[in-house]
Amino acid sequence: MKLGIINSAFDQVGIDTKTGLEHIARIGFDSVDIFTEAMTIEKDEVKSIIDTCEKHDLPIISTVMVAAGLVDFNKSVRDFHITRTKKFIDLAEQFQSKNLLLVLGEYIWQREVIPPQDQWNWGVECVRELGEYAANKGIEIALELEPFRMSLLNNIPEMVRFIHDCDVESVKANIDISHLVLSDSSPHELSKLKGIANHVHISDCDGQVHGDLPPGRGVVKFSPYLQAIKELNFDGAISLELEYSPDPERIVEWVEEAYIATNELMKQLDLRS
Repeated sequence: MKLGIINSAFDQVGIDTKTGLEHIARIGFDSVDIFTEAMTIEKDEVKSIIDTCEKHDLPIISTVMVAAGLVDFNKSVRDFHITRTKKFIDLAEQFQSKNLLLVLGEYIWQREVIPPQDQWNWGVECVRELGEYAANKGIEIALELEPFRMSLLNNIPEMVRFIHDCDVESVKANIDISHLVLSDSSPHELSKLKGIANHVHISDCDGQVHGDLPPGRGVVKFSPYLQAIKELNFDGAISLELEYSPDPERIVEWVEEAYIATNELMKQLDLRS
């Protein structure tokens, strides 16, 4: 598997995209995931990203987006986010990404007032349409598991159920290791994702709160999860997710530390190709 990173680590501390990508290439990453906004990105920015990644032999594995409105109870909102997500899929095609990393929303009003199954069905209908649209462009959807109580996809059984209900081959699962820890999902449960996983996020946390820390700064025991991922036997990338650094002025050192730690973890399991 490739060792990658989401470029937002640099973007969120005010480093421009091109410079961030140059840091990512210099540090030694195999690939990158791009977090941007497809509805407003300028053509010159798209070209700069493509040219910089090509110059540094840095393939864009995943294009990343959050579309909480795909499970909204207003059809007009869902329709807008279908249109917006299709813009992201078009952008992913320009980037020659393998997948669109898609974060869905949450159940509203504590799962009261609106039947939870209705929100589930709206999500399935939207993602099914998007999966078919993406498949026609040779792109997969990678759904993110969020470990929060009201998240639509907050554990592995719900992820499997959702993918099964979508019933589109291009709709698959992203595996976020710290999210699994926070949702009390064991490494053994990953076997349920055999054949339907296509991407991995890695970061550390304190075991209680979402953290996005470099591996080694929290409590996550990575090796059992990475071994379980290896046994799923899919060709993808393990991408560092490092957001909201506590010391933005030292973001380069923060990323370098995470790279060294993750590379060592992958090396121990002969997981980096």
